[in-house]
Amino acid sequence: MQYLAAAGVGALTPIDDDAVDASNLQRQTIFAQSDIGRSKVAAARDWVARFDPALATRAVERRIGRDDATTVLDGHDLVVDGSDNFATRLAVSDACVGLRVPLVSAAVGRFQGQVGAFAGHLADQSCYRCFVGDAFDAEDCDSCAEDGMLGAMAGWAGSFAALQAVRVLLAGVGGLGDPQFGKLHVLDGLAPGLRTLRIAKDPACRGCSSA
Repeated sequence: MQYLAAAGVGALTPIDDDAVDASNLQRQTIFAQSDIGRSKVAAARDWVARFDPALATRAVERRIGRDDATTVLDGHDLVVDGSDNFATRLAVSDACVGLRVPLVSAAVGRFQGQVGAFAGHLADQSCYRCFVGDAFDAEDCDSCAEDGMLGAMAGWAGSFAALQAVRVLLAGVGGLGDPQFGKLHVLDGLAPGLRTLRIAKDPACRGCSSA
């Protein structure tokens, strides 16, 4: 979020139902010790206000799911998803397809990160569900955070996701080239290295096959 604000993205909507915990500080560097116990979205909104009062920030303190994702995300030009469970990710992906809004998805586990841009609302482009399928819709599915992660790894994935978000927002008018829809970048913190996979549109995908 810091890099999006610094890039001049004029309106930001952080969405989260969690409160800041001491264990968050090693990887979620927008927070400080003084924020422990506070709503994450309120603390993030206050950070943006201190950084640049000209930026508009609307904090949404809730966990979104299949029933309300479309309502919450409506009106946005781009969604950047860093949620820690597949059920939320898939609900967000499906909502983005329905709203015809591009999605940048970022995930981190231990020493590996994944960052991809998806535009499943376009006839020739895949959505996030094309990548993971339907097996992870259950609310009781293991979260992405249970294995833990190195803080610097989260920083790498987060800054990479911000770069991809700016690339999508400036597609056609900026100097960053193609928005790279359907490309999943796998970040290896141990090697270190990066490889890119192409995610094909699944003609049977229940999230975007009718797009």
